[in-house]
Amino acid sequence: MFERQELGDTVDTASVVVIAAEDTAGVQLEEVSVQEAWERVRRRLRAELGEDVFSSWFGRLELAGIVEGVAYLTVPTRFLKSWLEAHYAERLRVNCMAELPAPAGVLLSVRTVSRETTVAPRVEAALRARPAATPAPVATEAARPAVAGGAQPCESDLVDACGTALDKRMSFQSFVVGKSNQLAFAAAERIAGAPAGQSPYNPLYLHAGVGLGKTHLLQAVAQEARRQGKRVAYFTADRFMYGFVAALKSQTALAFKEKLRGIDLLIVDDVQFIQGKSIQQEFGHTINALLDAGKQIVVAGDRLAGELEALDERIRSRLGGGLVVEVGELDEALRVKILATRMDALQGAHPNFQVGPDVVAYVARVVATNGRDLDGAANRLLAHATLSGQLVTLETAESAIRDLVRTREPRRVKIEDIQKLVATRYNVSRADILSERRTAAVVKPRQIAMYLSKALTPRSLPEIGRRFGGRDHTTVLHAVRKIEKAISEDRSLHDEVDLLKRMLQE
Repeated sequence: MFERQELGDTVDTASVVVIAAEDTAGVQLEEVSVQEAWERVRRRLRAELGEDVFSSWFGRLELAGIVEGVAYLTVPTRFLKSWLEAHYAERLRVNCMAELPAPAGVLLSVRTVSRETTVAPRVEAALRARPAATPAPVATEAARPAVAGGAQPCESDLVDACGTALDKRMSFQSFVVGKSNQLAFAAAERIAGAPAGQSPYNPLYLHAGVGLGKTHLLQAVAQEARRQGKRVAYFTADRFMYGFVAALKSQTALAFKEKLRGIDLLIVDDVQFIQGKSIQQEFGHTINALLDAGKQIVVAGDRLAGELEALDERIRSRLGGGLVVEVGELDEALRVKILATRMDALQGAHPNFQVGPDVVAYVARVVATNGRDLDGAANRLLAHATLSGQLVTLETAESAIRDLVRTREPRRVKIEDIQKLVATRYNVSRADILSERRTAAVVKPRQIAMYLSKALTPRSLPEIGRRFGGRDHTTVLHAVRKIEKAISEDRSLHDEVDLLKRMLQE
């Protein structure tokens, strides 16, 4: 759902608001009506979460604008953005899409201090300033001083509107390897070290949830490949969109395309956020041109390429045709290793900060969400020790990280997970469940999967129907009612469905 930024508590000076729209009819909204809808979103969140939680995490969340069906939200710091991504992404998306005219989704980014109170008016002003007859997308960029032609400063001579700057801390050496990520690590390392044009894995597509390390791997690939003299372009989705839109605006689109096709390695993070028909078309053309020329492509997303429904089907097919690797959830052993590495780094900077292995084991056991929360736990322990002057014990650790444990939500169940589990349980394929087949061996698991999707996810009946091969919402409703009736009459089926629920929620 959200574009990823590195965790931290400083303002991201490279954050941009991208406006990409071939047809602006849907974005000429009165500012008052949009703000009224946004206030309804805020009231819903306050009612659902309570005043304390809302004030802590949503008080500084702002709506920058709604363009091409995408609601652009901003927060002042990376830490707040990361926390919302990790803990409230789905709830925020559901409430925004219920009240705002934003059927294409929600994009969260970090605003700079200078834009904190003016970003929404600037988005609206940019829309009003564009000549009515001009179909080209426009963008605003207030994060960095502009140079000639709308270009941005860049450490690479790749393109004027260049890729995202790299974080030197995200290297292969600092990446903690475990069972859940060792295949992804090995593939990334092989690609980074392979001579230009000789990688056996092309394209490489990594997919994972929030905070599991896919961005770290992508940045490590970029830095190692660049160290070996390869021409590398690393983009987050918003930077790719900004580069293309800026090139259109400055009438340098041809030069942008030519330079982009002249690289050895293209890396794109959070591909699910690439919006706009023309931008997706250009992205697809770039992928095809690079692959046909034997150039390497590495892309990351939050789920399988085939499940990125907002992305052009040809792009999904290209990405799915290469090496696809999932970066899995962090098991407890890997969380211990990650936390121990973080503690060693903190102890190097703060020699008096000491944390015993029993505390590390405790924190790794109870903070089971992702790497960002582990970073947050480590920082809380450091703050407690340095500010109070006390040793970090199990009792003090429990107090210091209480908010991380208390606010951790149950695992968010995805419809894709339901379909896969049900298909495995009933010895059919996921393709069978999505197909038009009506044999008893397929209909029953399909209806159970629809029932579980309604019971365990916030998706609407029409959306569930679309995820089950484009079926009508009445079909889903019929399946839900049929399974509800069946489990009330058949104890064995009740127990079977209940087991599937527990497996999905664990």
